[in-house]
Amino acid sequence: IIFQKYCHGATSAAIFGEIICQKLKDPIEQSIYKKTARDLTDEMRSNCESLNGSRSNLEKHILKTLAEEEDFNKYMNYIDKTLEVISGIIRNVVSRYITDKFSVSVLPKMEENIKLLQQKIMKAAHESTEHVQLNRGDAGLWLKSFTQQLSDELIFSEKDLSGVKHDDVDDFNLLEDVIRQELTDIMSDISSRFNTETFPVKLDYKFRPDELLIDHLCQCCWVQCPFCGATCTNTIKNHDGDHSVHFHRTIGLTEIYYRNTSNLSTYICTSAVANSNLYFFPIDSDDKIPWREYRSAGGKYKDWSINPDLSELPYWKWFVCRFQKDLEKYYNKTFEGQGKIPDKWRKYSKQDAIESLDKYI
Repeated sequence: IIFQKYCHGATSAAIFGEIICQKLKDPIEQSIYKKTARDLTDEMRSNCESLNGSRSNLEKHILKTLAEEEDFNKYMNYIDKTLEVISGIIRNVVSRYITDKFSVSVLPKMEENIKLLQQKIMKAAHESTEHVQLNRGDAGLWLKSFTQQLSDELIFSEKDLSGVKHDDVDDFNLLEDVIRQELTDIMSDISSRFNTETFPVKLDYKFRPDELLIDHLCQCCWVQCPFCGATCTNTIKNHDGDHSVHFHRTIGLTEIYYRNTSNLSTYICTSAVANSNLYFFPIDSDDKIPWREYRSAGGKYKDWSINPDLSELPYWKWFVCRFQKDLEKYYNKTFEGQGKIPDKWRKYSKQDAIESLDKYI
C-alpha cells in the first residue's frame, strides 16, 4: 500500500503519517484496554458488595454465601484452600460483572477512553507541528516532541521508527491531517472487536480487573492457625509480630481429635487456651504441651497470638451441628465421647450464624 502511494505521487508527509499510525495501533489498543480495566476495577470495588472493602469483608461475604448454599464440599474446599477459593471467587465475580454490565458500563468506558486517547494524540500532533514551525525544525524534532508528549499514555518511542526515511518531510499540516484520518480508522477497528470474550484475552495478564482485585485484596498474610486453620487477618503479607485472627474455629474442622480415640474435638482455640487442664500433642511429636503454653511447642505454634477468651462466633458452632455427619464421614471420626457437641450449640439457626458475622466481624 505504501509503495502504491509513492507511485501515485503521495507526499513523504502522508507516507510518514501512515507509518506512524501503523506503529501506534498496538500501543493504542493496549492503552485502551488497560485504562478500561482500571476504570472497571474501580467501579467494581464501589458497586460489588463482595469487593467493596477489605479481605475480611470479602471473606464475610463468602461465609454468608456458603451458609446460604449449604454445600459441604464447597465449605471444605474453602477451609483447606482459602486463598485459592477467594481468588477463584473474585475471578467469577469479575467475569459475571463484565458479561452482565458489558453494554451499559464496559463498552461505554472503552468508547470514552478511545475518544480521550484520540484527542490526546491529535493534541500531541498539533503541538508538535507548532513546535517545529516555531523552531524551524525538521521531522526528527516533530517526532521527538510527539513521542515525549505521549510517553505517559503509550508504549511508543522514536526507536520504533528507526530506519524509516523522513528527512524530506516538510508538510507538517498534511502529516497532522493524515494522522487524524488514520486514527479514526484505527479506533473504529479496535472498537469493533471489543466484546466480553476478547476483553480478558487482549489484556496483559497483570492488568486484568480480576488480577488487579486479587492483588488488592489478597496481598496480605495467608498463614493459617496451626490448630483450627483460620487465616491470619493481618493486611501485610510479610508482617512483623504474631499472627492473629478475629475469631478462631472449632479445631475438629482440621481433624484434631482426642488422643487414642476417634473423637473429634469441639474446642475452639481461644477457649482451649483458657482451660488450664487441657494439653495437646504437636504434629509429629509425643511432647505433651499445655494449651496455655502452646508457644513452647515452637515452630509454627510460637508465631501465633491466641488469647484466652470464652466469647466464640456462633457461625462455626452452627456449621459443626449442620454438617456433623458430613464431617464425621470426611474424617472417619465422630463427635462423640469427649468430643460430644454441646446441646446449646444446636440452638443456633442458619440465620443466627449469618447474622453473627455482621455482629462480630
